[in-house]
Amino acid sequence: MAKPSPSHAGSPVLVSLGQTIRQIRLKKGYSQESIALASGIDRSYFGGIERGEHNVGVVNLEKIAIALEVTLKDLFKNK
Repeated sequence: MAKPSPSHAGSPVLVSLGQTIRQIRLKKGYSQESIALASGIDRSYFGGIERGEHNVGVVNLEKIAIALEVTLKDLFKNK
């Protein structure tokens, strides 16, 4: 299991990003496992992204957006 980023875990921007990703995923009816598989990201790491524990890179954000069928911009929209 990936450990949370020691200096960034819980950052408001990461928590907000994770909440937005989770909301989109749930609204579309996808499981964490299905999005993690579609994006090539480990499921436990993906869960950490949704919890705001990982300072996720742009390439992985793009993979998540593609798997969720949204734009990168959509991932940064507040509720």
